[in-house]
Amino acid sequence: MVPSAQSVINFLQEAFEANVLRRFYRPDGSFMHVELQIEDTVVMLGDATNTWSATVAQLHIYVQDVIGTYQRAIHAGGISVLEPSRKEGDPDRRAGVKDPAGNTWWIATQEA
Repeated sequence: MVPSAQSVINFLQEAFEANVLRRFYRPDGSFMHVELQIEDTVVMLGDATNTWSATVAQLHIYVQDVIGTYQRAIHAGGISVLEPSRKEGDPDRRAGVKDPAGNTWWIATQEA
């Protein structure tokens, strides 16, 4: 649950080239449930309400190009948490970006 589902949807579409799979609305027009696909991952979210408060999360996904995805995420308004980097002994190149709702997206590409 996020404070503004539309702002997160816009961010995910620009940063991750996410595709909206399904969306369901409440009577007031807010998002009850939205499903977005990012490569082979499906993410679900909705607008927070008095009953369902916003929750900040950390998500980790693998993408084909962590550097390009990171750059798109920054261009889309994301806040850098970690520039693309690789730690010794870790086969992943990883980066971190915060979205408009404060969620941290850890993105990685396996580089064997």
